[in-house]
Amino acid sequence: MYQPNLLLTKELSKNYIKKFELLFSLLKLPKEPFKAKRRPPHPKYALLNALIYKNLRSVPTLLELTREIKNYPQVAQICGFSSFPSIERFSSFLKDTPNQIFQVTRENLAKELIGLSQINGRYISADSCPIKANVKENNLKTNVPNRFDKARIPKGDPDARLSAYAVFPDKKKVQFFWGYRNFILNDAVTELPIAEITEPANIYEQHLIIPQLKYVKKVFRLPIDAVLGDSAFDSYNIIEFIVKGLKAKPVIPKNPRRSKDPNIRLSRKGIPTCVAGFEMVSKGKFYDKEQNRVRHKFVCPIKAGKKFARKVGWFCPWNHPKFFSNRYGCTTNLRIDVDTSIRQNIDYGSQTFKKLYNLRSSTERIFSRLLSILMQRPSVVGLNATRNICTIAHITVLAIALAAVKTGHKNKVRFVKSFIPNL
Repeated sequence: MYQPNLLLTKELSKNYIKKFELLFSLLKLPKEPFKAKRRPPHPKYALLNALIYKNLRSVPTLLELTREIKNYPQVAQICGFSSFPSIERFSSFLKDTPNQIFQVTRENLAKELIGLSQINGRYISADSCPIKANVKENNLKTNVPNRFDKARIPKGDPDARLSAYAVFPDKKKVQFFWGYRNFILNDAVTELPIAEITEPANIYEQHLIIPQLKYVKKVFRLPIDAVLGDSAFDSYNIIEFIVKGLKAKPVIPKNPRRSKDPNIRLSRKGIPTCVAGFEMVSKGKFYDKEQNRVRHKFVCPIKAGKKFARKVGWFCPWNHPKFFSNRYGCTTNLRIDVDTSIRQNIDYGSQTFKKLYNLRSSTERIFSRLLSILMQRPSVVGLNATRNICTIAHITVLAIALAAVKTGHKNKVRFVKSFIPNL
């Protein structure tokens, strides 16, 4: 059916094609049985191979991918096609295939790398990156009323949601977008992704890290020593899970927005003290409905008891403004549904903490490589299709790393775009 040497350029030589064959042989995707009553489908593994080829060749759209396969028949052969696929086949494949199928392939690659001691998992870093949807609201050259109104869902992609990310041209600036977020956990030393998940952009990363850490611990059984993250992960629940659930060290800087007074001082009895150094008085426990947590309220001791006021004076020694404007004076709320002492034992200013936190930049470099294979510029619409595009991008990165290890090039596990041309 094919003419093997037809239209082969120097860039797509026989040797170049064999390198792709080596890469595709590392992937394990189950074949589906053929039903005789309908048109023979293209094998899923062939479609996956073609999409990985698209990533490594930086082919921007599915339409251009189908054109390149038709122009170079040997590409269709090495991918596993018996006929030329149409763009509708790729669109249906990405839209209708459950993401779990690709997750199994990604998981198998990660397990092989762990088995070859390429990934040790001692230091795990967490972060997320924005995935902009293909909607006109994201194109600032178009005229769209209420462009960033979160109640107005884009017609071009109903699954996309509104969020924001920081940009740093000269100073920090927040930019809004419609789309999704890809959240990853990676090995901070080898800079290889271990787990990933894509959700609508309005799902915050701090809600995903605990389930993903549980998944990594259960499936890969990694000896995690520390979990690295930015201040967005500064939460009592996350820190407590890392310390008690993983027996690891949380390397997460303080987020001053997490508390009205992040520097609460406690007496030897564990009772909060006010700015004047007095132990505050308990006013009982209450349930905070807005934040779904239980708190213990403490108030100014002078306002709470006349006996203490007669002893130290009827006015605040510091003349605190809240003493006169508030019924209870200065107040402090402590959470009692978590162990707040864990955060107090973290040495944020130590050199060890700073050295480990510097490893978090590995995640930024991983996203840079994923960007180079067009993960952040998907040519699809919908949550499931976007999830599949992101997972296939991670499969591409892990497949390159595994090929580098198995061919004796461990120093090139991160050469995503240049590994095959230089192999």
